[in-house]
Amino acid sequence: MASKRTSPQPCAAHLASGQTGERLRVDLLYGKDTLPVYFDAHLDVTVIAKPRMPLVADPDAAVRRALSAPVGAPPLSALARGKCSACVLVCDVTRPVPNGLFLRPIIETLTAAGAAEVTILIATGLHRPNEGDELRAVLGDAWVLDHARVVNHDARDDAAHVHLGTTPSGTPVKLDRRFAAADLRIATGLVEPHFMAGYSGGRKVVVPGVAHADTIRTLHSARFLEQPGVTQCVLDGNPLHAELVRIARMAGEVFALNTVIDDARRLSFVNCGALVESHRQAVAFAADYLTVPVPRRFRTVVTSAAGFPLDQTYYQTVKGMVTPLDILAEDATLVVAADCGEGLGSAAYRAAQTRLREQGGARFLAALKAKPQADVDEWESEMQLKAQRAARVQLVSGLDAEDRALTGVDCVGSVERAVRQSVAATGDNAVAVIPEGPYVVPRYAPGTSAAAAQAGASAAV
Repeated sequence: MASKRTSPQPCAAHLASGQTGERLRVDLLYGKDTLPVYFDAHLDVTVIAKPRMPLVADPDAAVRRALSAPVGAPPLSALARGKCSACVLVCDVTRPVPNGLFLRPIIETLTAAGAAEVTILIATGLHRPNEGDELRAVLGDAWVLDHARVVNHDARDDAAHVHLGTTPSGTPVKLDRRFAAADLRIATGLVEPHFMAGYSGGRKVVVPGVAHADTIRTLHSARFLEQPGVTQCVLDGNPLHAELVRIARMAGEVFALNTVIDDARRLSFVNCGALVESHRQAVAFAADYLTVPVPRRFRTVVTSAAGFPLDQTYYQTVKGMVTPLDILAEDATLVVAADCGEGLGSAAYRAAQTRLREQGGARFLAALKAKPQADVDEWESEMQLKAQRAARVQLVSGLDAEDRALTGVDCVGSVERAVRQSVAATGDNAVAVIPEGPYVVPRYAPGTSAAAAQAGASAAV
């Protein structure tokens, strides 16, 4: 829904008294808390948030039902019978997957069926490993560490991967051999909008999750990312999604567990089954909530990077810049708020941002298009350029001066000041606010009536 001065909790929108009269306060997801932003009374503010999602009354029971009645596959207990080894993929710290709800029942089902060797493989892609307290937080249940072997994927370890061939598109397929060689392969994850692959989860946990750097760098090359259809909330006609499915199938049969959560990270949906079929079902559920029709475009848009854990680096913050592109009018300003408590990102990403700053957008993109494989993490710089071609991007963050210089965007001190300046420059007092950032995808739908756009909104304040 797109709503006037309304929004479901915890993305609260309410009126606050100020020196200029009543002002609208909207809480943006920011770090482990929220960032309150106050909008002057004369502004026409539209808060874009998803409808209130249904909640699973008994998550433990729902997970066990899903394991026993999967989509397009036998129950996990039947699949595990006679298997000696199982490898369970788990998303890394950048995804708020409710692993604590399902890892224990999965492991219990596997061991009861006779699987003597159960490996939990953290699908880091090219991200850093998750260790110590962070690893325990990712697993969500300390019991797991005592009942399974837990290891991190390392995309740069050549010996840890097996080469399964090459796709018709020319992508070398190298996957973690602990996953590829397991008698039973399981991928778990979260279905949410993804700015390249359409939606996260499913096949994406396999690749890039446990793929070799060569595979990941090919998939993130401009050859894929500059194609039409490579965008959020699009599967059909998305060439990157099609390639991910093709690669995942080369690994053999994969059993999947998919979750969808609400804005308070509570379970709204869970299913299991064949990798592609179960993921499609989860996407069909999620799409009704995560994509929001909006009847107009805006010259001032405020968004977040979805709070912790996604907004801990500027690298991940770029996702918040790309999601609102469909509702940006010409000569628009896009204001993004992100904590960035861990700084800019990897050393490779810093190098990419340095090249972007030194070369400028046109030369940087031309260099990307000339390469068959992207340099590590430079794809996020490429996605930033998509946002900058559409709007003036302004960032409110906790970055230090050195990191701010490498963002390549205009770093500002407050969201309120940025909004006032944008409205003054454009003469347009309409402002769109997306408190959840990339977890909500606004779609320009000019035929949408105000009543339809506001359907499911919380009561106006």
